[in-house]
Amino acid sequence: MIPIDENKLISIGELARRSGIAASALRFYESRGLIVSVRSSSQRRQFHREVLRRVAFIKAAQTAGLTLEEIENTLASLPDQRTPTKQDWEKLSRSWQSLVEQRINALVALRDQLTSCIGCGCLSLKVCALYNPQDIASNKGAGPRYLMGDRPRK
Repeated sequence: MIPIDENKLISIGELARRSGIAASALRFYESRGLIVSVRSSSQRRQFHREVLRRVAFIKAAQTAGLTLEEIENTLASLPDQRTPTKQDWEKLSRSWQSLVEQRINALVALRDQLTSCIGCGCLSLKVCALYNPQDIASNKGAGPRYLMGDRPRK
């Protein structure tokens, strides 16, 4: 077994402080295999400093809208489960651009429809008779259909 230089490791508290991620979330990430710890001689959970970059990658991916499963798959695609390099980041983040674009388009559509009927089927507003006559939105399924992407009949 290769000896671990404990001077090059950081505690979970330090990782939490420096990454801005709660220690409980870091333990969850570890349980999912997103990050890996080692145990000190006193059996405390410690992390290699490069895990800071891996946690930043996870947070950025979540901010872009990726699920943990998608992040797991992305990180698993790296050789030897390494921490993403600058080149890895550039390549992987480019692959998220269409996802981010879709989210932007959905938010723009939401913004533009906020003052109109949402297609909930309540029929309690005067505009419902215009946007949702005879509750046609209910034929499209449950929920606020027009905010979910369905369009009212013109």
